[in-house]
Amino acid sequence: MTPRFDLIGLVVTDLARSLEFYRQVGLDIPAGAEHEPHVEVELPGGLRLAWDTVATVHSYDPGWTAPSGGARVALAFRCADPDEVDRRYAELVAAGHHGHRPPWDAVWGQRYAVLHDPDGNAVDLFAPLPATG
Repeated sequence: MTPRFDLIGLVVTDLARSLEFYRQVGLDIPAGAEHEPHVEVELPGGLRLAWDTVATVHSYDPGWTAPSGGARVALAFRCADPDEVDRRYAELVAAGHHGHRPPWDAVWGQRYAVLHDPDGNAVDLFAPLPATG
């Protein structure tokens, strides 16, 4: 069998804060999940996204340390339209999350914005721009 890409895992310092951020982005994360050491949800298409606390990671990798510097991964969320990019970005920033790049019309034909989740991971919001004529 050929390995199949199945899961993206995030190590988080504050599970409740991270899950709330991703709920605000639009993921359906069960209530009460913030009380677990490991949480995962299935995304459309079958890929899974998981969160582990630092303590959980240390339980099987005692020498693990958090990376430093800029984000090395970005999770990109497609929005219904450019207005949703603007609205979601504004809502997340108003809720106290770090807005890295406010929405802009990118040269590659998308409305784009970049935030950081509570652990500094890049989270992109995008939607195709209307075709111009």
